[in-house]
Order: sequence, then C-alpha cells, then structure tokens
Amino acid sequence: MQKIQIILIEDNPDYRETLSLTINMESDMEIADTFGASEIALRNLQTGNRPDLILLDLGLPGMSGLDAIPWIQQYCPDTKIIALTQSNKEADVLRAIALGTNGYLLKSSTVKQIKDGIRSVMEGGTLMDREVAGYIVNAVKTKPAAIRLEEPLTSRELEILVLVSEGLQKKDIGEKLDISYATVATHIRHIYEKLQVENAPAAITKAFKAGILPHNKH
Repeated sequence: MQKIQIILIEDNPDYRETLSLTINMESDMEIADTFGASEIALRNLQTGNRPDLILLDLGLPGMSGLDAIPWIQQYCPDTKIIALTQSNKEADVLRAIALGTNGYLLKSSTVKQIKDGIRSVMEGGTLMDREVAGYIVNAVKTKPAAIRLEEPLTSRELEILVLVSEGLQKKDIGEKLDISYATVATHIRHIYEKLQVENAPAAITKAFKAGILPHNKH
C-alpha cells in the first residue's frame, strides 16, 4: 500500500518530533520531510517535492503559514493542506479557510484526531473541529445575503448539513443517524452538487445565505 506522503512545517522542535514519531508509526502514512520555517519549505517545494499533504503551522517565524498558503498552492496545486496551530483567532481560521485549506485543527487536538483528519482529507473530506465550524456559522450570521437555490435539499440532506455545520465528521454523522458511512458520503456529495460547492465550509456558508440552516445552530 502506498503511504500518504506528508510534509510537516512546524517551528517547535519538540512538537515536530512528537508528531513525526507518532505519524510514522502508522502503516498508511509517513512524514517525508520536516521544516521549521516557511521559506525553507517553499524552496524545497519549488524544486519539485510534491507531498500528498502538508501539515502547516500558521504561527511560523518569518513568513507566516497563512502567507505561505498561496505559494504552496502555486508550487503544489494537488497537495492537500491542513492548518495545525495554537491560534484560535476567528480571523485566522476564516482566512485559512478562505485561502483554500482542506482542514483546520488546533494543536490541542489529540494525535488520533490529527491522524484521522489526515485520512479524512485524503479521502476528499474537509476537516473542521466544532470550534472552527462555529466560527464559520458566526461569520455568516453577521453577513446575511439572500440567494436562491436552484434545487432544494431533501429533509435528510438538510439534517446532515446541520450536523456538518456543528463540526461532525462523516463517521460521527453515520453513528448519530444510524446510517452507513457510505450513505452519509453520498448525501454530502449530493448536498455539494445542489449547492454547487466543493467543500463543507462553502456548503455551510451558502446554506446560511440561502436561509436553509437555522441561525440558532452553533
């Protein structure tokens, strides 16, 4: 089995080592390289290194992780990015999502959550914890904009979208609704198609703007 190739960009050497050791214990993923600064990592990516996924600390010295995101996307357009940081500032979260990161986890996340998040993103999902989902909901609630959907969501699709907006992952949604992971994935694909979006943050945003998500959800 081909392992997921991961680059870790993190300036804290202890955290970098701990995360590398635990990820390298997995049979389906490995840390291909680590860097302590954006500038050094970008030079490496520019020379042709193309990892499957990058774990990116946003609070790096010199060029921040946020500022590095567009360059990573330019050099490695097919590489997934998970922002992994101590910052829980709403503005940083929203900017990272707006720039097109595939996931956002706080460093307080467990190693298991990070590894499960890597797998979820590589399977095509968008990773958000409950706090991050809440930021998106709050941001959209303060900037309402009326739009009309061409095709309405079914009651089941809306039920699942509400759970997505609460930060639940596909596996958790399946357990809560007593349906299979594959069924949840199919519903979410249909939701994205109907809303004409590519990921969960965009789906939540558009659903709120269309007035189909209740505003008391957090």
